[in-house]
Amino acid sequence: MANVRSDQAEMVLFPVVAAALIDRRGRVLVQQRPPGKMMAGLWEFPGGKLERGETPEAALIRELDEELGITVSAAALSPAAFASEPLGGRHLLLLLYICRDWAGEAQALDAVALDWVDIAGLRALAMPPADRPLIDLLEALL
Repeated sequence: MANVRSDQAEMVLFPVVAAALIDRRGRVLVQQRPPGKMMAGLWEFPGGKLERGETPEAALIRELDEELGITVSAAALSPAAFASEPLGGRHLLLLLYICRDWAGEAQALDAVALDWVDIAGLRALAMPPADRPLIDLLEALL
């Protein structure tokens, strides 16, 4: 058995999923976190936590419906990148998917605001630490 440091043995992995929804003009949808939530006011890719027994794709489809009121099929989700970041007593594993096809018009159902921005616009936004490194990876894929 490999040696495991005690801080690693006690770490709790916190998996979340997010989508880079890309419109026909190549802009990406971001949402602003509401007051009262951790990292309130920061801009992020829409998504959220996996529930017990959920696949990442099922969780993202559910989260996009709950947060934006849009319908997405699993076939429209393409795995793109991930980020790994300490978050309090947990360790965040953020799985980012690209999505170019959905039904409905995105609404800010669980956010202060929504905005469609290009890559340069993403770099100018205040974003959570796990989201920032995804910008360069996303640019390489677009």
